[in-house]
Amino acid sequence: MKSHSTVVIIPTFNEAQNLENLLPQLLELELDILIVDDSSSDGSISVAERIDGGAGRISILSRPSKMGLGSAYIQGFRRSLGEGYESLIQMDADGSHRVTDLKRMMAVEANEPSQDLFIGARWIPGGRVENWSKHREILSRGANRYSKFVLGTQVNDMTAGFRIYRANLLRRMNLDGICSQGYSFQIEMTREALRVGAQIREVPITFIERTLGKSKMSSEIVLEAMVKVTQWGISRAFTRSR
Repeated sequence: MKSHSTVVIIPTFNEAQNLENLLPQLLELELDILIVDDSSSDGSISVAERIDGGAGRISILSRPSKMGLGSAYIQGFRRSLGEGYESLIQMDADGSHRVTDLKRMMAVEANEPSQDLFIGARWIPGGRVENWSKHREILSRGANRYSKFVLGTQVNDMTAGFRIYRANLLRRMNLDGICSQGYSFQIEMTREALRVGAQIREVPITFIERTLGKSKMSSEIVLEAMVKVTQWGISRAFTRSR
C-alpha cells in the first residue's frame, strides 16, 4: 500500500541479520520500502514482515530463485512506477549504504528539481570508503576511471549502487534493453540515463564494508564488467565515426 511518494528498493538474498538493523532506521524516514527477495533461506522475508508489523510500509516481491541484482532492480522499478512513486531509491541491504547519507541525498534531491539522477559517490571530494583492502580500492577506482574514459562521461562513480532516480527519468529509459545483472548493471543504467539526456548529480557518501554476511563481490565480476564497458566503448567510437 503506497503511503509516500518515495520508495526504497532493496534486493535481498539471505540478508536477515542486516535487515534487522537497516529497516527500523528506514522506517523513520518519509518513504516506503520494497524488498525484492531472491528466495532467501535465512528468514529475510519473515524479518521484514515482523518489522513492518502490518503497517503496510514494507512490501515484499518474492522471486523463485537467485535471479540477479539487475533484474531485481528492474522488477522493482516496474512495480514501483506502476504504483505511482515519484522517487525510486536503490540501496544495498548489507549496511554498506548509511541511512544518514540517504537523508542528505534526499535533501539534495528536494532542493535540485532540475536533476534526474542522484548518485551516492565514493570517488569525489568528500566521498570515501571504510574497511576496504588497498587491492579492492585500487580495483574500484581503476574500474571507474576506465569506464569514465571509455564511455566519455563526467560521472566519477559509475559503479555506485546508492542512487535516487526520478520516476520521469526511468520512464524515458529503455529498461527492456538493460541486460546486465551484476557489477556492470550500474554502469549500464548510467549509460542509458545519459543516452536519454539525464541530468546527474553526484553526492559524496561514506561506503562501509559489510560487517555481517558474505560479500558477493569478486575480481571476476569486475573483469566481466570491464569487458562489457570495452564493448560499449567500441560501439560508441564506431557510432561517432559514422
